[in-house]
Amino acid sequence: MNKRARNLVLGLAATFALGALTLPSAIAQSVKSPRGADVSATDLPPGEFRLAPDGPPIPRAYVQQPPIVPHKIEGYEVSLNFNKCMDCHSWSRYRESGATKVSLTHFKDRDGGELSNISPRRYFCMQCHIPQTDARPLVENTFKPATGLR
Repeated sequence: MNKRARNLVLGLAATFALGALTLPSAIAQSVKSPRGADVSATDLPPGEFRLAPDGPPIPRAYVQQPPIVPHKIEGYEVSLNFNKCMDCHSWSRYRESGATKVSLTHFKDRDGGELSNISPRRYFCMQCHIPQTDARPLVENTFKPATGLR
């Protein structure tokens, strides 16, 4: 590689590296809701909320809502090699732990075919299942469950 090409490659690498460092902070400062409301929550220090105490399952507010986690999950490992949630929620262990078993929907591929293990699309539980906190909403919410679900 000649000197000019090497300098071009190094210059592009430096440009991309600087962009990668500055872009996340620019995005974090201008988070907007789909309707344009600023939801950056810069007035709230991170982590200034309490997790709800461990308790019974939390009722769902709408059909197909992923269940909310009714217990603390701090320190739970969910990685490519291990899923702490399955210690209690797997089909082989839910009875002894008293936990809700993983839904059959988690054992289907995207075409509806049945799998013998949890689908990779459903393996990272906290994509959908979150613990309840006392954090205040970032935007006003007037949602009410459908009357048929009460």
